[in-house]
Amino acid sequence: QVQLVESGGGSVQAGGSLRLSCAASGGGYSYSRYCMGWFRQAPGKEREGVAGIDSFDSTRYADSVKGRFTISRDNAKNTLYLQMNSLKPEETAMYYCAAVRGSSYLCASAGLSLYEYNYWGQGTQVTVSS
Repeated sequence: QVQLVESGGGSVQAGGSLRLSCAASGGGYSYSRYCMGWFRQAPGKEREGVAGIDSFDSTRYADSVKGRFTISRDNAKNTLYLQMNSLKPEETAMYYCAAVRGSSYLCASAGLSLYEYNYWGQGTQVTVSS
């Protein structure tokens, strides 16, 4: 069982930046074998994919965050990051980290559908004020 713990959320003014972290532990497999993703869920809305990264460091972003958000991973530290710049008030949400182990030795092509992931963190709140 993989445990994921997010941190780094907080309150920021529009146009500001935050860096989220997700520490992974457990699972019994090398962290590098997992595809990782960031999702967010605003009150009354569905959870949506923000960014994903696979074992080869290939990344995928939702159109709404391209050019402003950067996902990265440090396999030596078992940690996933999300650098968020130029934040907007409508991006106020709970942000979740997610993981899925690759079906082969490594995980290729991290998607943005929540149904692709089977491990989830508890979330970290991001509030962007205007």
